[in-house]
Amino acid sequence: MQKKFSNTDFLTEIATIYKILGNVTRLKILYFLMTQANPVNVSTIVQNIHSEQPIVSKQLGILYHYQLVDRQRQGVQILYQVSDPHIVELLADMFNHVQHEIKGQAHPFNAKN
Repeated sequence: MQKKFSNTDFLTEIATIYKILGNVTRLKILYFLMTQANPVNVSTIVQNIHSEQPIVSKQLGILYHYQLVDRQRQGVQILYQVSDPHIVELLADMFNHVQHEIKGQAHPFNAKN
């Protein structure tokens, strides 16, 4: 059965997800996972985002708790991937937004006006 939210509960949950996305290490992890064709292990993430294994593992746990990444066991390894296409779209839009800001370019919507 689907959980019913009041408007305040719904907005509070949205704010919580934005807080989760407000951490640079978590964004690095998500961005890296978005660029991977297949799920990857923690060591691969650590090497590619240039962080330490305990930090990455803790952040992956938070991302998993909020259903932003999925994990699967393969032998002794746990593999991670982005689990929600909505998050991929949200982050891709934000990355595009920031690229426009950095370059000082008008956003496509504003360019038409």
